[in-house]
Amino acid sequence: MKYLILTYGTQRDYDLMTGAGDGAGPTLTPEDFAPMHQFMQEFTTELAESGELVDTKGLAAPVHTRRVQLQAGVPVVTEGPYAETQEVLAGYWLVEVASFDRATEIAARLAACPSPGGIWADAVADIRPIDEYSGGPEL
Repeated sequence: MKYLILTYGTQRDYDLMTGAGDGAGPTLTPEDFAPMHQFMQEFTTELAESGELVDTKGLAAPVHTRRVQLQAGVPVVTEGPYAETQEVLAGYWLVEVASFDRATEIAARLAACPSPGGIWADAVADIRPIDEYSGGPEL
């Protein structure tokens, strides 16, 4: 069964990683993020080599988001709808594994991802079964 492992971030998180912060927070360099990038690369490579990885992508910063909604039957487009501190989807891993427990084990490994000064030590990951229209998820 396929599961989506979701990770989250804020515009501020993206700004920290690109050095585009407002100067109010810590100043971090690409070298500060090197252990995190190495962890993520190894994590993803291991999933690919085990045959469990279907796809993975990181998403662009929330500031590049457009939201479309109907108002009185007319589509209205809003750009960059997220406040700086609001948490949004930052990326995902789509895995195909034998059980929800195995998907949970994989997601739990993300807790070991290093971040500069432990700034994301309390980060979370969600695991959602993919409903493939076969009568519901196998939980």
